[in-house]
Amino acid sequence: MPWRGPSYPGELPTLGYQVLEWMAEYLIVPDGPAAGEPLFLTEEQAQFVLQLYAVDPAFRGPAISGRALNNGRRIRRAVLSRPKGWGKSPLLAALCLAEAVAPVVPDGWDANGEPVAREWTSLGFKAKVQLVAVSEDQTANTWDPLLEMARNGPVGDEYGLEALESFVNVPDGRIEYVTSSGTSREGFRPVFSVMDQTESWTTTNGGRKLAAVIRRNIGKVNGCSVETPNAFIPGADSVAERSFEAWKKQQEGRTKLDAGLLFDHREASADTDPTDEQSLLAGLAVAYGDSADAAGGWVNLRRLLGEYWDPDTDPQDARRYYLNQVTHATDSWLSQPEWAACADPEKVIGPKDPVVLGFDGSRRRSHSVTDATALVGCRVSDGHLFQIRVWEQPDGPLGKNWQVPVGEVLAEVDDAFQAYNVVGFYADPAKWESHVRGWEAKYVRRLKVKSSGSHPIEWWMTGGRASLIVRATKALHDAITDGEMTHSGASTLTRHFLNARRRESRSGIQIAKEHPESPRKIDAAAASILAWQCRLDALAKNLTARRTVLVLR
Repeated sequence: MPWRGPSYPGELPTLGYQVLEWMAEYLIVPDGPAAGEPLFLTEEQAQFVLQLYAVDPAFRGPAISGRALNNGRRIRRAVLSRPKGWGKSPLLAALCLAEAVAPVVPDGWDANGEPVAREWTSLGFKAKVQLVAVSEDQTANTWDPLLEMARNGPVGDEYGLEALESFVNVPDGRIEYVTSSGTSREGFRPVFSVMDQTESWTTTNGGRKLAAVIRRNIGKVNGCSVETPNAFIPGADSVAERSFEAWKKQQEGRTKLDAGLLFDHREASADTDPTDEQSLLAGLAVAYGDSADAAGGWVNLRRLLGEYWDPDTDPQDARRYYLNQVTHATDSWLSQPEWAACADPEKVIGPKDPVVLGFDGSRRRSHSVTDATALVGCRVSDGHLFQIRVWEQPDGPLGKNWQVPVGEVLAEVDDAFQAYNVVGFYADPAKWESHVRGWEAKYVRRLKVKSSGSHPIEWWMTGGRASLIVRATKALHDAITDGEMTHSGASTLTRHFLNARRRESRSGIQIAKEHPESPRKIDAAAASILAWQCRLDALAKNLTARRTVLVLR
């Protein structure tokens, strides 16, 4: 029979409950005061397991159809991002053992409409499980608790495990740790892989290539991988950063599939003040969740204060490792906490509120990825910045020969003038000169703030206007870092702001991409600078009053 259906909004069927019961029966706590006791996960850890083992509600089963595996699990790739000491390693060790011997492959539904499962080996597959890292030191974090569970817990006797120092033999399978290069692992067919500390997996150390090989191999048997990074550094181009970007595209609907990648990240609030004891303790409590001693866990938060404030601890490293905050590259224009602290997605723009617009456009490029085209709005009264629309080249085959849909852009600008009380509009005319001229002719009488008398909308972001551009860029940067503005939190707008890099000119700081051919776009940030400058000019004219509606009697 099919799934019974949701008992509450958003519920999905999952094998996670069976997996959690199996862990409690066969696995033990590997170390610490509770060593040797049955392994019961925290609520937060258990929630990750429930999500990881979610089953497609449309799956009918059975697991095998002819010679093909029909794996009904929704998640093929997961990321679990938590601070150091949270408890990732024992959880991952438990998942490795479960994948090797427990029923984890959906096989259909029971008489009550609940999912049932089979072991990998019952389906004719070798239960090969990998724990992968780019160095041996990294693998030890998870391998040591795995050996403890396999040797001293009920799972060893029940399933006849042979736990050796470098691998664990399971019936018709094997669990191993791997630190080899990507090329030497091509062709290996694991059913499950853990990729540890992927924030440090880069092109330089072979991590990017290794991750790609692992995912190809897992795809051969419809398996699953789990990454376990700490917070990544934007711009380092690590595997963890790439996974985050892939998840954002999934969330934005820019991939053909709307599921399959689970990204579970928890970090301290953006307004956590590391110099204030109570604020830092509160931030640590949020980052560590159920693992914090304040919540009954094992992490002593006051001890972490000492580590955080140790003179030899780099402040940026402390934010990443203890608060799990994605901070910034060394040349970033803004840090993620600075930007996140200004988010206020609950604000609503009223139709009478005076609003200004900023526009940065592009056309098709002959090389690399076409720059984005962005239209951004800003409310004059409080400086609330919001994304109207951003056009970006799709990934993969859909992006081949893509060009900005000019008709859509023109229609969106017209719609913005219909929907909002637009009192000003600044646009960089590069490659859009004729259209900017058209907007000026069409809307000049609506605009109460103008870039110039002859060209009320044209505002060049290039050329011999460096001092003006620097001043406008600094004005928005200062407003963000001083908390004098808010923004909608839109994912594309956020991504473009965090992609922006500082570039020194003779006149001061401007923004640019990390390199000219980078696929990481910043056009929404540029459009926001224009909107913010237009807002400042509107304030100078005292254009904050809402539009009045005249009623004829």
